Amino acid sequence: MKKVAHILDAKGRDVWAVTPDTRVAEALAMMADKNCGALLVLSEGNIAGIVSERDYARRVEPEGKTAAGTLVSEIMTVDVEYVDPEQTAEECLALMTESYFRHLPVLADGELAGIVSIGDVVKAVIEEQGFVIEQLHRYITGGA
Repeated sequence: MKKVAHILDAKGRDVWAVTPDTRVAEALAMMADKNCGALLVLSEGNIAGIVSERDYARRVEPEGKTAAGTLVSEIMTVDVEYVDPEQTAEECLALMTESYFRHLPVLADGELAGIVSIGDVVKAVIEEQGFVIEQLHRYITGGA
């Protein structure tokens, strides 16, 4: 089974982050620039939350706020789930599906080691299934 550490090795360990007092407009610009759908929110080096495009879509315009006039702290998710590098892609997918999260920070020994998205996890699961299917095909056909 593919582990989170393998996913991070393949995609990289870069983490894009903002602070709670960052304006939502700045966070959205960073997401666009980095081509990502969520940013960690760090306060004094600790995870304070996570903010996503989904948070903006649900908590800014519909409530009559503006991205320029709203702080990330007003819309971020504060109950952040995280995973360990030794957890499997399947475990991540189950957690994401159950909790409706699309991004999970990765903590190794209490330190931020990266972040995985639902796309990263699904890709890993599909690759693993493809490998299993190939091995079964070789077994059934006698290695041909």
